[in-house]
Amino acid sequence: MKEQLAFDLMPSVAAAPMPAADQSNPGTKTREISHLGQRIRFDVRRSKRRSIGLVIGDTGLRVSAPNWVPLREIDAAVIEKFDWIQRKLQAVHIRQQNLSLAQSNWRSGGHLPYLGCKLALLCSAAPEPSARGQVWFEGDCQAPAAGQRLWLPLPEDADSTRIRDMAQGWLQQQAKTWFAARFAYFEAQTGLKPTQWRLSSATTRWGACNSDGRITLNWRLIHFGRDVIDYVMAHELAHLKELNHSAAFWTTLQSIYPDYLSGHQALKGVSPGDMPAV
Repeated sequence: MKEQLAFDLMPSVAAAPMPAADQSNPGTKTREISHLGQRIRFDVRRSKRRSIGLVIGDTGLRVSAPNWVPLREIDAAVIEKFDWIQRKLQAVHIRQQNLSLAQSNWRSGGHLPYLGCKLALLCSAAPEPSARGQVWFEGDCQAPAAGQRLWLPLPEDADSTRIRDMAQGWLQQQAKTWFAARFAYFEAQTGLKPTQWRLSSATTRWGACNSDGRITLNWRLIHFGRDVIDYVMAHELAHLKELNHSAAFWTTLQSIYPDYLSGHQALKGVSPGDMPAV
């Protein structure tokens, strides 16, 4: 996930000399500045663009700037947005820590959030004879309890990628079933129904609704409890009436799902690309 800012500029009369090109990455130069006792390192990339652009991604801060902009103006732009940059870099750091933790759980004995509960992953043949060779959940898929186990027909030392892919395949099947049931519930309650809906694997959006009434829902919502899932579904259903975020939209959303604020707060600052958080 990237955060971006841009600064409109006019050419400077007295431009500073261009920095030497980085031979390992032509057109890019690493730079470091200090502000209020704090230091920040960033890459400067020269281009034909007409403004200074700040982009924060998983590798840190990158500044794109026109060829004619002097370094002092680039530094000034970074300093102007220093607080914003520090907040976003901290958020990236926390997200990377969470992802690292999640990756460490793709193993036998690891954990996986499902419908708001933390499940245990076990790589072994299911204890239920009829489920041998299949992914098997020991509880009720529609009403899981914390600590229940998801059995994967894999060797105990299976590669983390195989474990992740198999577990996520099961989660996506559960998402289809759960979302279909909740859409039926909302249709019975409100009469609202998408013309079509499908699962999404987007890393930045939890849901979307277009002008044709088609809704997409991120399958990773299945990690959350029903209140969060219902909030996102109600949010997209409200767009069937108000394809905007006007006051009328929020009134419509409240009429569909009065407790929408709890789900809204739970997802605040959380991106699908951050999941699964355990």
